[in-house]
Amino acid sequence: MSEETRNQNEEAVNQEVNEETATQDQLEQVVSVKKGDTVTGTIVKLDDDQAYVSIGYKYDGVIATSELEEGAEIGQEVVAKVVSLNDNKEQMVLSKKAIQGAKAWEELDAKFASKEIFEVKITDVVKGGIVTDVSGVRAFIPASMVERHFVEDFSDYKGRTIRVRVKELDRENNKVILSAKDVLEQEFEANKHKVMAELQEGQVIEGKVQRLTQFGAFVDVGGVDGLVHVSEMAWHHVGKPSDAVSEGETVKVKVLKVDPEKGKISLSIKAATPGPWETASEKFSQGEIISGEVKRLVPFGAFVEIAPGVEGLVHISQISHKHIGTPQEVLEEGQTVQVKVLDVNPSEKRISLSIKETEEAPAGEARSERPERSDRPERSGSSRGRDKGPRVEKIDNPNVSLSNQGMNVSLGERFDLAALKEKLGQSEE
Repeated sequence: MSEETRNQNEEAVNQEVNEETATQDQLEQVVSVKKGDTVTGTIVKLDDDQAYVSIGYKYDGVIATSELEEGAEIGQEVVAKVVSLNDNKEQMVLSKKAIQGAKAWEELDAKFASKEIFEVKITDVVKGGIVTDVSGVRAFIPASMVERHFVEDFSDYKGRTIRVRVKELDRENNKVILSAKDVLEQEFEANKHKVMAELQEGQVIEGKVQRLTQFGAFVDVGGVDGLVHVSEMAWHHVGKPSDAVSEGETVKVKVLKVDPEKGKISLSIKAATPGPWETASEKFSQGEIISGEVKRLVPFGAFVEIAPGVEGLVHISQISHKHIGTPQEVLEEGQTVQVKVLDVNPSEKRISLSIKETEEAPAGEARSERPERSDRPERSGSSRGRDKGPRVEKIDNPNVSLSNQGMNVSLGERFDLAALKEKLGQSEE
């Protein structure tokens, strides 16, 4: 073998060795990739619906252009997740949203653990609630967790930003439940303690009627509801709350009691207004004839309401000109009657009334004048000499002393006491 041939063979061997070395080096430089990895690559080609990304693997991966920012271009760096890998077909699918979703779940886990309050924008209204997006993860807010009160129609919530808290997480089933109600409840309780600390018993303030119940009305006083019991709505009897107030109405209330431990506030509309007896003396005067309603019948008379919360008594003797055994003989509850004011005593909350004196006495029943003492038959021991003043000449009973003859003070004013004694002495003789 010539030297020239030997040299050529050596060069061929060296070239093969160099090629094998280069191929080995290239293989060592190819990155190791598996499904689920997060990789960083560069866009090398753009189509209408997908982009080719080189990540240093033996072939390029593809990613949907819909996942890229608007205006993406060749040479732009992309961080994505390997969602599928097939070396036989040299196919690798990448996803940028998958990366965002993973980060979103990590953030949601942290928010759930810390009970953090954050803002979300409502993207859709569906049956049973509303939907939002948290960094690419779909989240649902049930209807019962949107507000503290019941909401019938959520159509105007779309596009609105609300504050929420993570209520439930299920990563395996891709389930995220948020609650806006929890946030509102927390803020309400904080405000409630603040308002209750500032309220004082006896304080008169304004409030707004929020809702009515069978037993009363809840009134908002500074963001906290207090209860006005039906018995505290007015000075007169109130059958049901809607008879006295309506929802949305602004009313003055007096704070009766504040119980921070139970979180209850007792209010009164009645106590915030002047009582009917406070103005009774201004409204009613002696001798006045007014209308009233018979509220109660009792053995000794009838109670007649002449103003809300003001009842006067018509004694049984003032009900009728004729003698009656019980008020029920001529009156019934709920009846409207004319009454005359006989006496007004606001301090004792008493008014005396008369029905009889508003009516003309029946003919023949008017009282006749009493006969003079001299026309009446004399009774031994009688001391009834008061009707028309004392008649000294008739006091001739030796068994009656001066002290028990029933004479009033006018006797000493009209006669000389000494002369009277002298005359009595003559009678005894």
